[in-house]
Amino acid sequence: MGIFNKLVVITLPLVPKFIVHIFAKKYIAGSTLQDAINLIMKFNEKNIMATIDILGEDVKNREDAVKVVEEYKEILAAIDQIKLDSNISVKPTHLGLKIDTEFCYQNIRTIVETAKRYNNFVRIDMEDHTCTSDSIDIYIRLKEEFDNIGIVIQSYLRRTIDDVNNLIKHRANVRLCKGIYVEPKLIAYKNRDIINYNFNYCLEKLLSEKCYVGIATHDEKLIWFALSLIDRLKLKKEDYEFQMLLGVTEELRDLLVSAGHRLRVYVPYGEKWHAYSTRRLKENPSVASYVIKHIFNKG
Repeated sequence: MGIFNKLVVITLPLVPKFIVHIFAKKYIAGSTLQDAINLIMKFNEKNIMATIDILGEDVKNREDAVKVVEEYKEILAAIDQIKLDSNISVKPTHLGLKIDTEFCYQNIRTIVETAKRYNNFVRIDMEDHTCTSDSIDIYIRLKEEFDNIGIVIQSYLRRTIDDVNNLIKHRANVRLCKGIYVEPKLIAYKNRDIINYNFNYCLEKLLSEKCYVGIATHDEKLIWFALSLIDRLKLKKEDYEFQMLLGVTEELRDLLVSAGHRLRVYVPYGEKWHAYSTRRLKENPSVASYVIKHIFNKG
């Protein structure tokens, strides 16, 4: 990381909120559910699916976690009423994982059960490595009861191949991504090539074993490998989907959609956009360059 970017990250707490918002607004739908709905309606018109995420994580008390459950119920009702092509993503620590594992499980179960009634789907997001085992355990436990549930696997973790082998036994629905949290070398690979090799290896294992995969990447090399694998395995369009973050590589996104592939955009919203944005910048310092570019572009 360049010295300038490093200085930006160090001084982020001092950066005025409106400047951080220059970075954030492209990648976040807004502060309200209606902001997310308005955006998703436009995506759906272009045959692009979505997943809605409420910004926030690591809640400290049970009352806040229960409020999040209720908000997700409102989202599911709105999706059904408006007939949006969207599902939802939930973070375990947003639903009380750091408070009590069983409490978190019951909260996620309530959301999954509600989604089932609406014929919708819930993705359990993956957070830092301290949450990995608990998140997978909760997923497998729910998978025994529900079929509208998915999990996320990160290719930069050293444990991921073992996790994939375990999830294959359950015919898991998996979002496969590289991973963004800064982890110690004992936990995660630091070499980009190895992370990419692991991504491709895990993708091939999952698809070969008939697991539905959300191929979550903006890396065109990985997308090329995925397309070649889809061709080699003679997969149908219903056997997989591509997934991308809001505001990232939009041209590549549109190319995949125009080629007939299913594609889903991750649409986060909420009042916690500032904390989310600064935290993501600290976790991935290379993104700091985007802040600089946006500041000068706006100038």
